[in-house]
Amino acid sequence: MSATAHARAKGLREIIEHHNHRYYVLDDPEIPDVEYDHLLRELQDLETHFPDLITPSSPTQRVGARPLAKFSEARHELPMLSLDNAFSEAELRAFDLRLCDKLNIEQAEYVAEPKLDGLAVSLLYEEGELVRAATRGDGTTGEDITQNARTIDSIPLRLLGQDWPKRLEVRGEVFMPRAGFDELNARARKNGEKTFANPRNAAAGSLRQLDPQVTATRPLAIYCYSVGLASDALPSKHYASLLKLKDWGLRVSPLVKQVSGVEACLQYYQDIGKQRSALPYDIDGVVYKINRLDQQTALGFVSRAPRWAIAHKFPAEEALTVLTEVEFQVGRTGALTPVARLEPIEVGGVTVSNATLHNMDEVERKDIRIGDTVIVRRAGDVIPEVVSVVLAKRPKSARKIKMPTHCPICESVVLRQEDEAAARCTGGLYCSAQRKEAIKHFVSRRALDIEGLGKKLVDQLVDNGLVEHVDDIYNLTLEQLAGLERMAEKSALNLLQALEKSKATTLARFVYALGIREVGEATARSLALHFGSLQAISAANEEALLEVQDIGPIVAAHLQAFFQEPHNREITESLQKAGIHWEENLPDLTQALPLQGKTYVLTGTLPGIKRDEAKARLQALGAKVSSSVSKKTTAVIAGEKAGSKRSKAESLGVEILNEQALIALINGE
Repeated sequence: MSATAHARAKGLREIIEHHNHRYYVLDDPEIPDVEYDHLLRELQDLETHFPDLITPSSPTQRVGARPLAKFSEARHELPMLSLDNAFSEAELRAFDLRLCDKLNIEQAEYVAEPKLDGLAVSLLYEEGELVRAATRGDGTTGEDITQNARTIDSIPLRLLGQDWPKRLEVRGEVFMPRAGFDELNARARKNGEKTFANPRNAAAGSLRQLDPQVTATRPLAIYCYSVGLASDALPSKHYASLLKLKDWGLRVSPLVKQVSGVEACLQYYQDIGKQRSALPYDIDGVVYKINRLDQQTALGFVSRAPRWAIAHKFPAEEALTVLTEVEFQVGRTGALTPVARLEPIEVGGVTVSNATLHNMDEVERKDIRIGDTVIVRRAGDVIPEVVSVVLAKRPKSARKIKMPTHCPICESVVLRQEDEAAARCTGGLYCSAQRKEAIKHFVSRRALDIEGLGKKLVDQLVDNGLVEHVDDIYNLTLEQLAGLERMAEKSALNLLQALEKSKATTLARFVYALGIREVGEATARSLALHFGSLQAISAANEEALLEVQDIGPIVAAHLQAFFQEPHNREITESLQKAGIHWEENLPDLTQALPLQGKTYVLTGTLPGIKRDEAKARLQALGAKVSSSVSKKTTAVIAGEKAGSKRSKAESLGVEILNEQALIALINGE
């Protein structure tokens, strides 16, 4: 082994440790990931060629240890005690008063920090290198989790700098950020594996894996909060010791703060409480510790906790209660959401009697039943949700939750597609839960295009009881409209004229305006061209609908469900009676359209014709207009600044037409 290789390996380790510190501790990386990967790969290659270069603290040695048969015991030289709790302002004030009396001071200086909801660990460094990691256990003896701790990127294998004590024990909390927890559970659900109830359980389970390579796949992190033992003298104050830990590459919460007096503690508690739901990890309170170490020593300990520290707990975000009934709410798009009715319970400082169950897939996955004892969670301003069921408390009378067959609002049929989580009410035009969105869609520019009837005015009309269903807009009077907020007589007259003008439309626009699920403009146009009349569309069975270009089984099911619902038929008939009309062009089924079976792609700018108009003209001649190029494409119509679609057409040998060729095509030349 050459001296050059030894020096390079040493230099690489120092550089990588520096960048690990910037990335995992300071959240301030100096180089892109790809550059970091190159440095790590170079070190791995060196250590492969010269195995004698490998050291236990090398960044390449984070993962690779063999699975353990079981954890060995690790005895704490200084007990890892738990903390007493304060659950109210009065209890905190009493704690502060006791301390000030014992220390004979008027006001105590504290260090305040968020109380992380994870797993407490001890990290032992000798000569700057991590030699042992252990769980708290019973406070005297924990489990040796060194191999697993080495896989956590935010735990340095070697301390930075040179002024650290030769022997240093650090305490911290290992936790799992919420984003990582969500990804872990999503992966487990995809693989049919058991999910974790919350990030704390996920962190504890991940850290106690017998196979370190499993732990390495889990998104764990750490914040260090104190020094247990040190062979050399440390600063005389706790806060200064935390700053030293940061200097040595250990991760300390950026929310740690020095405060003086109980009022400052309470203000910190309020400030952290407001940030709680926005933090990327779970916390369940705030911890206050006397800052001066000599005062900590003077105060000492009781049997299980230090007298100089206390945890000020937030109101619990999770609680147990009984699910007594389930009701279904209908959203603005018609989706039915199951809502749990609960025996009232205080969660997160608020009395909760209702909680969302999201959808029937979640109900079935969690096996939630009426009568179950459930864990309810409420975080910040988030809607309370049922997290899980306590199966051990399930009564024999527990009933399965069933999706209603008819809408609880309007009695229309409820339809759920096999590939969708949500079930939906089919009474889109009639259902009062959906009426605002149905009306806003009906009057929009690409539908009936009723100028002056915007979203705010629709809200006013519905909220004032002037419009119950979409057909009611054609019964509005000048007096009713002029009496609305910000609606002068002239504006009301203009709107009435726009309503009258909208009555002359096309079948395609009218079908699109009905707001049938997944029936966009192109599908509505295809239906109008194929059937020629609303009566024919509404009467079509699945077989007939599937003959229409671009309509598959799902869209066919939506169409059938819509027109089979009596309420929707009543509204469409009422709209026609109000005067909405179009020219019906029944198709000549004996003669194929000239571009039937051909597929075109439009790309680039066409100066002489709008893209929508060109698309409509091609579709009227029977062509399919696609958004992507394939071998099945008949031709690509390329205008100015045509990009990747033209290039793909050239590579596939697909014909390319210009605007002049398009005009000739739609003129039948």
